[in-house]
Amino acid sequence: MNIIKKSAVYFACKPYCKAAIEDRADLSAIREKPTPSMIIGLILVAFSYAIGMPTVLALGVYAASIRRPLLGVIGGAVIYALSTILFFIGIKMAGKKYFQVLCRWVVRVALTKILGDDVGELIRAASDKKM
Repeated sequence: MNIIKKSAVYFACKPYCKAAIEDRADLSAIREKPTPSMIIGLILVAFSYAIGMPTVLALGVYAASIRRPLLGVIGGAVIYALSTILFFIGIKMAGKKYFQVLCRWVVRVALTKILGDDVGELIRAASDKKM
């Protein structure tokens, strides 16, 4: 077994990952109607992506074209910091629920892709081996 599969089995045996796999975590909880706070939070997250790297790159190109590299260095850092702050505010407003549902689903999908469909058997075998 290669190192990636060994690592995946190790993490799959952890309670959080094991529960996500056994419960067949999915995105069905997201189907509920979002509150206005959640909508604003999701908009802020999307906006943070829109102003993040593209704006920093555009400012860098502009700073290089007018031969003021300090504008690109300082301005880029300020814009990226603003983007990060908007991202975290958006995540906070969107709610912990969406984030937790998404994380559980990503864990289940990633471990299933790495370990294959027999992920449950591998977890049980690894758990039995530890005892």
